[in-house]
Amino acid sequence: MKRLFSLTVTVVIGNILFAQNVDQGRKLLYYERYKSARENFEKTLAANPNNIDAVYWLGQTLLEMPNKDSVAAKDLYQKALATNGNAPLLLAGIGQIELMEGKANDARQRFETAITVSKGKDINVLNAVGRANVRAKAGDANYAIEKLNLATQVKNFKDPETYIILGDAYRKIIDGGNAVTSYNKALTLDPKMASAKTRIGRVYLTQNNPDYFLPAFEAAVQLDPAYKPGYFELFYYYYFRDVNKAAGYLDKFIANADPGPEVEYLKTDFLYASAKFGEARDKAQSLVTQFGDKVNPRMYRLIAYTSDTLADMQVAKQAMTTFLAKPGEEPILPADYEELANINSKIPGSEPEAFVNLQMAVEKDTVVENKVKLIQKGAALAKRLGNRKEEANWLGVAYRIDKNPNQNDLYNWGYANYQAGEYKTADSIFCTVYQSKYPNEIFGYLWCARSREAQDTTWASGIAAEPYDKLATMAIQLDSAKYKTQALNALFKLVVYQNDIKKDKAAAITYLDRVLAIDPTNPDAIRIKDILNKPARPAPQQAKPKPKTTASTGIKPKTSVKK
Repeated sequence: MKRLFSLTVTVVIGNILFAQNVDQGRKLLYYERYKSARENFEKTLAANPNNIDAVYWLGQTLLEMPNKDSVAAKDLYQKALATNGNAPLLLAGIGQIELMEGKANDARQRFETAITVSKGKDINVLNAVGRANVRAKAGDANYAIEKLNLATQVKNFKDPETYIILGDAYRKIIDGGNAVTSYNKALTLDPKMASAKTRIGRVYLTQNNPDYFLPAFEAAVQLDPAYKPGYFELFYYYYFRDVNKAAGYLDKFIANADPGPEVEYLKTDFLYASAKFGEARDKAQSLVTQFGDKVNPRMYRLIAYTSDTLADMQVAKQAMTTFLAKPGEEPILPADYEELANINSKIPGSEPEAFVNLQMAVEKDTVVENKVKLIQKGAALAKRLGNRKEEANWLGVAYRIDKNPNQNDLYNWGYANYQAGEYKTADSIFCTVYQSKYPNEIFGYLWCARSREAQDTTWASGIAAEPYDKLATMAIQLDSAKYKTQALNALFKLVVYQNDIKKDKAAAITYLDRVLAIDPTNPDAIRIKDILNKPARPAPQQAKPKPKTTASTGIKPKTSVKK
């Protein structure tokens, strides 16, 4: 009996210790101390390979670590399922892997089996199903909400983690109101739950509301001074605004984090934020050497930015190109392609690559206003390089996607086409769009006429006649004093056209009369009208006949207006 009692006590104490180890590991995972959490679960499994909870949570740790080792997690779950085929937590875990692989139907069957086996009463299983659907990109947030609400109906329910996952599910469907409500419910069950406060802050952060998200992040670290994710949010906010404040939060973050590469990366980032560009680049390059292929790709990005600042453009280009070519957990942003374009533009001979990378930035950016700014940047670069055709192309794209383009945008697009020799395009912009949208502005009429004239400098086709006639009319109508020169120049062109090309003296005189109506003492108009009104002299009888000619006006009209 004593031996049996001793054995029973040993088993009970062992189970308690295993449970404590799993709980300790979960706490470390909660604090996002992934290295320590992994070591804890691995130690627990070394002592008891059949500890299902430890298997499940080790898999979750592998999926949450910076490198997100889904291969190792899948292998772990599959091996455990080989001997524990009906373990609900393991079914939920492998279902999460299947969701990550895009196998939504297979995953759903796993989840339903897990819930059925646990009779829909195991909160941990329902949480696992919800967690899988929230964290996997292909997961169904509404399905997660359904199962998590089922968990809250289980008798004696008091698990704040359920409400945390429920809030995350609502965030996934962009329902911030219900997300905050869920996080607050978690706080009613555990008033010290810093993760709930941090998540509330993140909801308001997406709304760019610092009056709400900053107090939430500050409250999180006050509730639990060991909660490093809260310190990270505060560090990251002040990283761009106040390096002194950011430094304090970084110190607290490091004090509560596991030593390792991520801490070193943050230190390196902060050197850059502190404008210590040379030190930041040296530190990043040393980390690349130290960790090799396992280095976080953002170190290459940091080398690129610092090298750009230090005017070491070839190193900058190589580093950014390497970053963009490396798959990894670091997302590639439109700004990364924009930065490579900046670098390209500073290296003689690489300018054409700048346009390619700016186009990539435009394609990756989802905000129209940002797209327009990038396109305008491309246009400015093209103008600086003297490539007016490329400039016209970029300005046209900008104008077409801008929700509220203005008059200058349209003018610049049309004028760039004119300067590029794309006269027909300039014609269509000024003669049609500009005149229609801005009928009380002179520039549509002026550049319409010039674009037509540029298409036929001989005036043989007469395609510029009507636009110049309209220009003369509108110049007087809009502001006869301000646009007098434009009106007179247009009318003199028409005098030349009618007399020299059309051989129509009467029409030419009509246009001269319009000149004199505007400027009664205009000496050119008076002189030319006098010439055109004189009868032709008869040829002398003895003289050799000369070919018949028409008097030329001898006018060389001036062009004058630019916007």
